[in-house]
Amino acid sequence: MVTPNSPLPSIVAGPILRDTTVNSVSVWFVSSLPITPQLELFNDDGKQLAILDSQHIQWELGTRCFIHLIIGKSSLMEQGQAVGEQLKCGQRYYYDVLLSSEERLSELLPALRYECATDLEHSTPGEEGNISSKFSFLFSQKLTNVVHGSCRKAHHFAKDALPQLAKLVDPNNKLDDIPDIVLFTGDQVYVDDVAGPMLHAIQQVIRHLGLYHEDISGSVITSSKDLIGHEHCFYEREQLLPEVDENEALVKALFKAKRKPVFTSANAHNHLIALNEMVALYLLSWSSRLWAIVSLETPNVKPEYKQRYENERVHIEQFVSTLPDVEKALAHVPVYMIFDDHDVTDDWNLTRGWEEQVYGKAYSKQIIGNAICAYFLFQGIGNPIAELSPLIDAANKTFSGGRIQGHQELLETLFDFDQWHYQLNTSPSIHVLDTRTQRWRSESNPNKPSGLMDWEGLCELQHSIIGKESVIMVSAAPVYGVKFIETIQRMFTMFGGALIVDAENWMAHKGTASVMLNVFRHIKTPPNFIILSGDVHYSFVYDVSLRFRRNSPKIVQFTCSGIHNQFPQKLITFFERCNRFLYGHRSPLNFLTKRRNMSVKQRKPESMIENGPEKHTGDIVNKCALGLLQLSEDGTEKACKLICADGTRVEFTPSDE
Repeated sequence: MVTPNSPLPSIVAGPILRDTTVNSVSVWFVSSLPITPQLELFNDDGKQLAILDSQHIQWELGTRCFIHLIIGKSSLMEQGQAVGEQLKCGQRYYYDVLLSSEERLSELLPALRYECATDLEHSTPGEEGNISSKFSFLFSQKLTNVVHGSCRKAHHFAKDALPQLAKLVDPNNKLDDIPDIVLFTGDQVYVDDVAGPMLHAIQQVIRHLGLYHEDISGSVITSSKDLIGHEHCFYEREQLLPEVDENEALVKALFKAKRKPVFTSANAHNHLIALNEMVALYLLSWSSRLWAIVSLETPNVKPEYKQRYENERVHIEQFVSTLPDVEKALAHVPVYMIFDDHDVTDDWNLTRGWEEQVYGKAYSKQIIGNAICAYFLFQGIGNPIAELSPLIDAANKTFSGGRIQGHQELLETLFDFDQWHYQLNTSPSIHVLDTRTQRWRSESNPNKPSGLMDWEGLCELQHSIIGKESVIMVSAAPVYGVKFIETIQRMFTMFGGALIVDAENWMAHKGTASVMLNVFRHIKTPPNFIILSGDVHYSFVYDVSLRFRRNSPKIVQFTCSGIHNQFPQKLITFFERCNRFLYGHRSPLNFLTKRRNMSVKQRKPESMIENGPEKHTGDIVNKCALGLLQLSEDGTEKACKLICADGTRVEFTPSDE
């Protein structure tokens, strides 16, 4: 690791290639100085495409921290006709960002570029259009390779799978193997589960970048400045809540480390609170450059936590060592994102009772709002921008003028926003669901799990997919989960323990389950239906069809999780055996579940090694991995593969049952 005396980099994070269409290219990055950048775009012959319209968004989050999103349009619609040059499917394009009259992004970050022999054939040394020195991407709206994944916890003990993306997007690969897009389906960061060394780095980044502080109400602290150096800052943050009886439920709902006997133990002792902490977490999760100016030497933590700190430090250093590959990959493929609970906090909007407790207190509401705001700044803003105007206008007012102003007004705008979901006009079309803020709340019991989407949201989804031949639906949580685990969740829910077992599945709410399953049964539902999901920290593939119907749609659910997280191995082995014994494909118990009118078959995973395929002992893969969905010409699923953190590949093959 570089010494902490290194100078502050001018480009703190990025570039990350975001929403890319036939008409426009979006690039996100963070600088330590205010700039007015210009996007440059080239085709594979080295010809520079004219940018007919450019939009630049810049937000000042600190004295030395400026977020940028630059959108360049190479084609415009005038009187129903395209003017300019549209991007063509199957072609490679190149981009750069002009930072000043003499400096380009690619010149500052040469390590993020790929050396490709075909690029050199079209390049002339010294030209501005020398494409061998640019960032590149393969553009295609006719999808053949889609990478997806979720759940990337920095201090997890296993290897991070995201660096494997750098190998996948390498332009020297065969054209048929390069991903068209990447979908991050939730828990890109863990705001509620932060290691001590990461928190120590976060505090140094706040100081180095001069990230602005905020006032805090309803707590024993009055400003985010009070968190730095506070006696309860490391591993004891639950002590920072007001110590009054009315907040006991709030402590349990938001901060207290809850023992969850079925799944895992949540660790919220370092739960982030302030917006500047969350900003620093994102920067440290996506960029290696800030790690060069921080130190992980043990800070002033209490003696009982020092060994824990040192143990976590080993995992954080391993995580940091592969970040250059992550930076390189994200600059060369269009990336889309959607939140799940840990991007904000564990159990986010799980029950109506949880919402009443958390949103009813100014302090906890501010923490949730800060996490949603950080999601918007680092993830949401790069998705299709058409519906985001209210948030952009509010952020423009808040993050300008040398301080955070109108902070609460921005948070209220974020709470009121209901257009986080989006659709990509690819072939097949992609429909990314918001399963967190459009919940179907229980009216009978505040402790019952809320439905992942309400009736209006599901109706909108159905309307958007009717009549299409093939669609991809992105749901953070699997629609079809492991039945034995869902049964355990249902048992705990009956006794008011939904929060204990994270009872977040599509079948947990009767109304949501009924409407979602009816979507699949509708006569005009696309005949080819692919579901991409994550969340559960293990991977599996289901083939689903309707019982008693000749023209059933072909439904494939590909669950890949996590990128850098895993389920406890002994526990998942036990659950899998119980599930196979009780709910096998031919088990009569299937007729007692909500999806009894559907046939669900689980695919078998096979590791692809030099000597040929190697079968796994079970149907679930519990490894850190990226999911690779491969599609045929007609948009149907061709293969579902895992790209594991160690580089091995696992392919799921259809069951013979």
